[in-house]
Amino acid sequence: MALLRKINRVLLVLLVFMLFLLVHNALFRASSQPKLSDHRKTSGSAARGPAVSEPEAGDVIPVIICASEERMGGTMATINSIYSNTDASVFFYIVTFRDAVRLVRQYIEETELRGIRYKILEFNPMVLRGKVKPDSSRPDLLHPLNFVRFYLALLDINHEKVIYLDDDVIVQGDVQDLFNIQLKPGHAAAFATDCDLPSTHEMVRSIGMQTTYMGFLDYRKQEVKDLGINPRDCSFNPGVFVADISEWKKQKITKQLERWMEENFRQNIYSSAMAGGVATPPMLIVFHGKYTTLDPLWHVRHLGWSPDARYPESVLQEAHLLHWNGPFKPWNYPAVHLDLWERWFIPDPSGSFSLVRPDGDS
Repeated sequence: MALLRKINRVLLVLLVFMLFLLVHNALFRASSQPKLSDHRKTSGSAARGPAVSEPEAGDVIPVIICASEERMGGTMATINSIYSNTDASVFFYIVTFRDAVRLVRQYIEETELRGIRYKILEFNPMVLRGKVKPDSSRPDLLHPLNFVRFYLALLDINHEKVIYLDDDVIVQGDVQDLFNIQLKPGHAAAFATDCDLPSTHEMVRSIGMQTTYMGFLDYRKQEVKDLGINPRDCSFNPGVFVADISEWKKQKITKQLERWMEENFRQNIYSSAMAGGVATPPMLIVFHGKYTTLDPLWHVRHLGWSPDARYPESVLQEAHLLHWNGPFKPWNYPAVHLDLWERWFIPDPSGSFSLVRPDGDS
């Protein structure tokens, strides 16, 4: 009898231990994935039609864009510029935090954007735990939504090909043309290189922008040297790109990106003090020599790197897309070429977002 009780106690301990492991694993999986849920809204007002279902792949141009509460006006200006300059059917996947979902809905439903087709996805920042460490030089570059581009294949979407855009761009051309680019076999994405547009070279030199890998990676670190990447190789900007989701999954791009984030967390092989912050270097490493090149007119950038350096009018008019990458955003002041951005800006009906201008007016 004593032996039986002892066996029962051992079995009970083992059972409790197994239950503990099951619960632990379930919690870990939940916290280590970017949990996303959708909020479908109507095309137009709720009284004018049924809820918009997610479109079938191939029927629309899917555009992924993030919407942080503090930059909501930028996101809506980007959406407005796309929607206003194409006859194609565009479906917007707007990625945000749960606390900002209501603001996104209100911004769309109570303005001229009410006619767009969209789906709101919630991003769980816990996916970045242990991959990004605080850096005070440019905290805006550490915003969790800045890393959504790493997780395209895990988003709740059903498309083989998508466009990803930062929230500080304006699209002046027809987004259909951008979407139509043919990616080369084996390429998971198409970017614009930093050496591609001769008319921007003078601007790049004048503001001291980096255009090579030397400006983004710390070549004193052995981990970087071991990559075998020439520091003079031309870099690219990941704020605008077209992605092949099937190829992304096949190559496990997200896992590769996470590996370099974790490596930087341990070894500090790049930092936000360097030219591209902490979101650009992993992309540069993973996609080195393995991306299709975009037409440079689809990414005329660096408009946000100086409050004084301006592009020639001819370049601005020819550009299909303008990008205010850098610290001087067009909704703040000072910044350049504000007129080109403000023509697409829509005031926030909630009053949460307002422009910063020298006279203090919204």
